[in-house]
Amino acid sequence: MTDTETRSPEFRLAQGVLAGLRQDLFHDAFAYRPLQPMRTDGPLTRRLPGRIRARSGWFPHAVVLGFALLTLLVAAHGSVDFEGPLALVTGLISAGTVVMTLVRPVGAWWVSLVSAPVVSLLGSSWGSWPWADSVFLAHLVVLTVVAARTRPRTAAWMWAGTALYGFVAEAVAGPGMYGSDMAMMLFLAAVALLVTTTVQVRREAHREVTAQQTVTAIERDRRTLLEERTTIARELHDVVAHHMSVVAIQAEAAPYRVTDPPPELTRSFEVIRENAVAALTELRRVLGVVRAEDYEAPDAPQPTLAELEGLLTNVREAGLAVEKTVTGAMRELPQGVELSAYRIIQEALSNALRHAPGSQARVEISYVLGGLGLRVVNGPPQGLAKPSPSSQPSSSRGYPIPGAGHGITGMRERVTMLNGEITTDSTEDGGYEIAAFIPVPRSAEESE
Repeated sequence: MTDTETRSPEFRLAQGVLAGLRQDLFHDAFAYRPLQPMRTDGPLTRRLPGRIRARSGWFPHAVVLGFALLTLLVAAHGSVDFEGPLALVTGLISAGTVVMTLVRPVGAWWVSLVSAPVVSLLGSSWGSWPWADSVFLAHLVVLTVVAARTRPRTAAWMWAGTALYGFVAEAVAGPGMYGSDMAMMLFLAAVALLVTTTVQVRREAHREVTAQQTVTAIERDRRTLLEERTTIARELHDVVAHHMSVVAIQAEAAPYRVTDPPPELTRSFEVIRENAVAALTELRRVLGVVRAEDYEAPDAPQPTLAELEGLLTNVREAGLAVEKTVTGAMRELPQGVELSAYRIIQEALSNALRHAPGSQARVEISYVLGGLGLRVVNGPPQGLAKPSPSSQPSSSRGYPIPGAGHGITGMRERVTMLNGEITTDSTEDGGYEIAAFIPVPRSAEESE
């Protein structure tokens, strides 16, 4: 065991206290730490005119310099027994400690504490001890500024150091020799440090909460994105699994459709079937990783655009007037494209139900050369929609109901997965428009 572990808890506590004192008041006490301009995006500075707002960041510096000037005036016109250069020097010393807080805060406190007896002896009328009028004001300002620029523990050490100086000064001068203002100094210093520290702690807590909220929002967006990708993976599993099953079955049946097939052809079909089965097995294994414990596989095939009319009927029963327009030559597209297009329309109409109840919506489907165009536009909300019981679906089709899905995030992920493009924006009349284009290679269409 080390010596530190064998020592008493009291010793370790005292050691920690002394280490904190050394760190706060002695380590790099005179280091150069200039006061930075304050932010100008606060609730008050934001309302200032542009030119004044640009300079408002220097307001704390102006306040400190104003107190330094006030200290100089107190020294020049306070209770003194003489006039002349000595009064000016004592005033400059007190004012200089205040200005020093702008660049060397902890060092300014040490200078203020060390210069206090000198200025009090040279410039006071012996009516107060151990603080002359100018030193009294300067030290209070130094304590407040340094406390605002450091941490609460440093403020406590400075108050204790001020109290220690006062007790030593009174002990040296002798009790009752001068009118002591020590009690007033300690009381006002305690109030100033308490208020400053409270404001600082509250500001720091607000800053930490804001940072934590930002991190939480980022993590929430990432989790939402992962959930949407997982949902898409689950849905596409049925599509891919169907095609892989067809490949395996066709490869197994092909040799029996040819009379006396060559061994090489039979072996090729066997390899195709084995690879298809292996891919299907691997697909199911991967899906098991992303599938939640409470996930239930759908008991029906994934929906396509051929079943869109049922979705629109359900939406109309929920209180949203919907029109559908189809342009171009309708044709069967790859099932993944059909599923994604169906889900995009479904989510867009769900958003319209939630955010624009009682409005009118229009669904446009364009079969163009090289892909599929989608456009869903809804008008501004007109009132509260009251969905009927029949509009609450019980099938696995997942018709739109309030609170389902993650909206734009899911749509964007589906379109991005298929190398498409999507735009979302508000309309001039207060509605919303979602437009997407999903490219479909010609070879993929022919394979269907």
